[in-house]
Amino acid sequence: MDKCEKVLELARRRGFFTIASELYGGVAGFLDFGPLGTLLKKRIEEKWRQVFIKQHQDFIFEIETSVVMPSKVFEASGHVEHFTDFIVECSKCGRKFRADHLIEEQVEDITGLEGMTPAQLTNIIREHHVVCPECGGELEEVQTFNLLFKTAVGPYTENIAYLRPEAAQGMFVNFKHLYYALRERLPLGLAQIGKVFRNEISPRQGPIRLREFTIMEIELFFDPENPSCSLLDRVENEVLRLVPEELVAKGVFEPVEVKVREAVEEKLILTEWQAYFMALATKFVEELGVPQKAQMFIGKPKEERAHYSAQTYDQMVKLDRWGWVEVSGHAYRTDYDLAGHMKFSGEDLRVFKKLPEKIVERKLIAKPRMQVLGKLFKEKAPLMANTIRESDPKWLREALEKGSCKIGGFEISKDCVEFVEEEVEVTGRRFIPHVAEPSFGAERLTYVALEYSYTEREDRVVLKLPRDLAPIQAAVFPLVSKPPLTEVALQIADVLRSLGYYIDYDDSGSIGRRYARVDEVGVPLVITIDYQTLEDDTVTLRDRDTWKQVRVPIKAVPEALERFLKGARLEELGVPV
Repeated sequence: MDKCEKVLELARRRGFFTIASELYGGVAGFLDFGPLGTLLKKRIEEKWRQVFIKQHQDFIFEIETSVVMPSKVFEASGHVEHFTDFIVECSKCGRKFRADHLIEEQVEDITGLEGMTPAQLTNIIREHHVVCPECGGELEEVQTFNLLFKTAVGPYTENIAYLRPEAAQGMFVNFKHLYYALRERLPLGLAQIGKVFRNEISPRQGPIRLREFTIMEIELFFDPENPSCSLLDRVENEVLRLVPEELVAKGVFEPVEVKVREAVEEKLILTEWQAYFMALATKFVEELGVPQKAQMFIGKPKEERAHYSAQTYDQMVKLDRWGWVEVSGHAYRTDYDLAGHMKFSGEDLRVFKKLPEKIVERKLIAKPRMQVLGKLFKEKAPLMANTIRESDPKWLREALEKGSCKIGGFEISKDCVEFVEEEVEVTGRRFIPHVAEPSFGAERLTYVALEYSYTEREDRVVLKLPRDLAPIQAAVFPLVSKPPLTEVALQIADVLRSLGYYIDYDDSGSIGRRYARVDEVGVPLVITIDYQTLEDDTVTLRDRDTWKQVRVPIKAVPEALERFLKGARLEELGVPV
């Protein structure tokens, strides 16, 4: 039994997580979380919130948007066209598989599959005699498969919508009104923690590859002419382990260690905001129990990047069974998304930045032809004219040269607008912000935290979770299940629970068995009430990781627990036993 199997067995047996709908055989790619798993996952989410949002409260704000969005949103974002994988079907048994994964499983030392076309993948399948892993049957031609979950809004099947594959589009479609609501300032970060859905073809890696998962994501909007990160000096000397695109293209996956500032200056990372978030990500994952030597960032070549990205680094963590696995993505999305939504919606999503002083320059102007607009739009003509004036004239002219375009919710033709160049007095400039995006998967990180904390000692499991992640923060045990020991123990448990701590009270079985049970689920501290307690009002505190014990007064227990969870050594809290 490898470490992964041990972790998964523990997760199922002790109520961390299990496959969804297990009563009916389970559904691959979906997980159900039990009490301990729910608490652990929420603590990871809260730690992410602390590192990425709460420490940046002046410019990063958490929001919540719908998981169901109309098809137009994903047409504008490019997901309907580009969010695809390649699927292949067995001609004998009808099973379907992800083509590139199947090839990798059956063909040794093959790389570069992500950039290939369906025809090229089909040729590889034929040349290397790749067959169905279930029945050995011959495979059909490789096809394209869209990973969006499709649905309909209401009873009308033509009202097509999709479950969101990322939280990002909720930030993009709300950008304009949130920008004004938050006092028109850049940089501006919008953050979300919520469910997303990707209809994976054949997920086979348990909690690593899911069809439904929780994403923790930020879209950081900034001025492309002033892209500097004011916080970079906080992390400029932190070391990142990078495999830049150039090395990936050569088949070299040994990371180079480079300081954050140097990575930006040498253009290994294109934006300072990306570099800043990558430094935070390294620290964040390290606080989940993963040492820096077990992390690295791999640059994705152009043919493997998402359609919206000018540069992407995947943060990878080394796992026992699956090797290097992605736990976060760091993408420079430029203005791709806002420009797409501006084109599809007709809304001007540019922001205005005032210049220090007025300047005169020649500028392309879009002049509405009121006579034409009046005939077409009647009483709405003035509104349409104002929308035309506020639109990006360059984009509008390019759009109208191809025919009509939608703007302000209405279709207009080139007859509605006259384009002229004039000398104008400019007080500011309008531009589409660029975006840096860090994105994390909470379920993967929950598994990662479990694997890196899993240890065995004297034939028992000790889950050495970081103390602030532990689902149950302390256990309270009477030495034996008899009054008055049980009465004192319950009083202590009630006090700690009233202070907001998650406490396990247990008086069944031997004290040794109880210690073993809580060690197995990562409880960092055990408070034991024994006969000496009745004499001097002291209890023992036991450290999960060292098994050492100290005695402290009952009245000091709440403070001792708080200090211990914040990192204090057990010896600092009381008298050694």
